[in-house]
Amino acid sequence: MPSRGPVQDFDPEPHRPQLTAAIRAIQAEAGGNPARPLGKPAMDAILRRHPRDGVGFFSRSELIAGYRAFAGGGAFELDEASFVACVQMRPVRTQSGVTPVTVLTKPFPCPGKCVFCPNDVRMPKSYLSIEPGCQRAESNGFDPYLQTYSRLLAFRAIGHPTDKAELIVLGGTFSFYPKPYRIWFVKRCFDALNDFGAGRDGRAEAAEQQLSLASVSERLDGRELGAGYNRVVVRFLERTGAGPGLTRVFETATFEDLRRSQLENETGRTRNVGLALETRPDYVDEAEVLLLRELGCTKVQLGFQSVSDEILALNKRGHDVAATRRAVRLLRHAGFKLLAHMMPNLLGATPERDVADFRQVFEDPSFRPDELKVYPCSLVESAELMLHYESGEYRPYAHDELAYVLAEALLATPRYCRLARMIRDISSTDIVAGNRVSNFREVAERAVRESGKRSVEIRSREIRGVPYTGEPTLRVTRYETSIGEERFIELVTPDDRILGFCRLALPAADSFIPELASAALLREVHVYGASLELGDRREGRAQHQGLGARLIDEAASQANECGFAKLSVISAVGTRGYYRRRGFEDGTLYQHRPLYSHNSAAPRTPLESP
Repeated sequence: MPSRGPVQDFDPEPHRPQLTAAIRAIQAEAGGNPARPLGKPAMDAILRRHPRDGVGFFSRSELIAGYRAFAGGGAFELDEASFVACVQMRPVRTQSGVTPVTVLTKPFPCPGKCVFCPNDVRMPKSYLSIEPGCQRAESNGFDPYLQTYSRLLAFRAIGHPTDKAELIVLGGTFSFYPKPYRIWFVKRCFDALNDFGAGRDGRAEAAEQQLSLASVSERLDGRELGAGYNRVVVRFLERTGAGPGLTRVFETATFEDLRRSQLENETGRTRNVGLALETRPDYVDEAEVLLLRELGCTKVQLGFQSVSDEILALNKRGHDVAATRRAVRLLRHAGFKLLAHMMPNLLGATPERDVADFRQVFEDPSFRPDELKVYPCSLVESAELMLHYESGEYRPYAHDELAYVLAEALLATPRYCRLARMIRDISSTDIVAGNRVSNFREVAERAVRESGKRSVEIRSREIRGVPYTGEPTLRVTRYETSIGEERFIELVTPDDRILGFCRLALPAADSFIPELASAALLREVHVYGASLELGDRREGRAQHQGLGARLIDEAASQANECGFAKLSVISAVGTRGYYRRRGFEDGTLYQHRPLYSHNSAAPRTPLESP
């Protein structure tokens, strides 16, 4: 049965009899197990018995809207959370503990000349307009406020909590956009979070400023060298009234403007619990790191693509591996979480060489990211790589070759790293040759199981929505990085399911940021389980059970034993209050918790390391 997307302006009242009957039927079908989604056959049967207007079918979001409208006075036995769990199709989106809100910056010239990169002039460089997130961005005219607000509305419509939002800003080399635009873009995302949480709606005003790409009709052919992505995009932006920096007059803000929005968000009902920005290694220097931090950034997506100088040069990446090492070191010194992008099957690569690359990423202390996205190279018509394909220099991997590479990537990823994605969400119609399977992660995971081995990376072990009420075990994984020792401190179940973790960096020398002198760095605290509303303490759920506080105390104790004067945390704007309640004091860019003298006894969390 076809399903519609979230309906945001649906009025349930005209459909009260049908909706009430459908809700009660779902309740009866759920029986004694109301916390799990109903199977598709059972749900489809109920929707057929209780059609909308006698002809159509209710969407999940319409069912949830009906429940919320008619649940007063004990009309239904199921509480809202249980009902939502029954009808949700994709509860996995918020089962990592937060609600991800992805937005894209506008199309803009790119400093890179990578042969594998698409040249879709309707999108920021490296993205394709057919990708779902890109379609959402284009429908909102790339306006940050509209993108953020509409995504929150969509999540709420299908029953997901919206009080803890991770902002993920995509768009290629964020660091190459003009500074005033970057500040404005992030500020407007915060404005949308604040307004959504407060019940305000500024979409009408924002809609007057959104970009229209109707005049952009050029389709570039990658076989034509210098096909002109930058030229076309510059011409388009100039037609929008953009000034010398290719930004329109209102696309500018100061840090003072941004701080006002951030301050409101600290206590808002929809708080930012993480801000991820993406950039290239060669655009990371000390000044850029400080600017990222001022924006409120907590995670940086960094395009490694390869750790071979030869492969980078063949693909015209524009930087070497040394630049990647420098960027990682600077970002680590500032406490950022690091999400690396790797791209197997580039020009000049082989399956064996790619597998060796993945191993090097985790064997070399200069890399060792916290998260990893693996995007096998997809051959698209607008990329220069087409020239090499038609000349016979480039060949997309066969299915078995790609399965081998991705299975080995899973096995190479250690328990402290989360393998976030293993395939790019590109439509098969855009791929000229090569893999068109969108669920290749499942293929790779099956290959790992059939080999008798087991993946231990974080995503494979997340507890997600599984109830757990036992006493977790503390496990500490120690490893070296380019700035000193790192400790991955996790709370796990007897079968090694992860309930929560924190990342503790113990630098061998002070950071270039004076505020972090003599500090151990708390780079991340994350508790898994389905995202719950602030203050929700449902039994059996990992979130809001004090696990985060226990992890923080353990990190403080270990940092204290190592002789550090303070524990500094790279907190998100919306988590500052949480850290204040746990003994942290506000600094300029970080929050700091003083530690006991390492010669005196410090209180420890009563947990044992295996």
